[in-house]
Amino acid sequence: MGLIKYNANDYRPTSFKSFVDRFFNEDFVGGSAPSFSPRVDIAESEKDFEIQLHVPGIKKSDFNIDLNDDQITISGERKFENEKNEKNYHSVESYYGSFNRTFYLPDVINKDKVDASYQDGILTITLPKDEKKTTKKQIAVK
Repeated sequence: MGLIKYNANDYRPTSFKSFVDRFFNEDFVGGSAPSFSPRVDIAESEKDFEIQLHVPGIKKSDFNIDLNDDQITISGERKFENEKNEKNYHSVESYYGSFNRTFYLPDVINKDKVDASYQDGILTITLPKDEKKTTKKQIAVK
């Protein structure tokens, strides 16, 4: 029985053989739509929460943002644009395909004032806090 190396990162092969196998066996472009999970930064200030998705190369029209009762779902798709000059790609490390990220929201969000903007490959969603709802409550010890 031989030992097999565990590889937590599927995109970095553990050996040259697995690299060659992956290169010739995987469909880089076309076929079924692959998916990926974009990197996300979440910050909180006194006034709001801010979600930043790092998704370069996607058009504004390719995003879908759904706000439900207690969650926000951000989805979209980055398509591989095959140019007409038929480039011969030796390596494609960019992520292509569809993505879908869902986050649960705290009760203090003012859902009527949620805003989204996209600049320099970063989708920023601002979730303002409702001033009427308090997040902190101090309890006196008796």
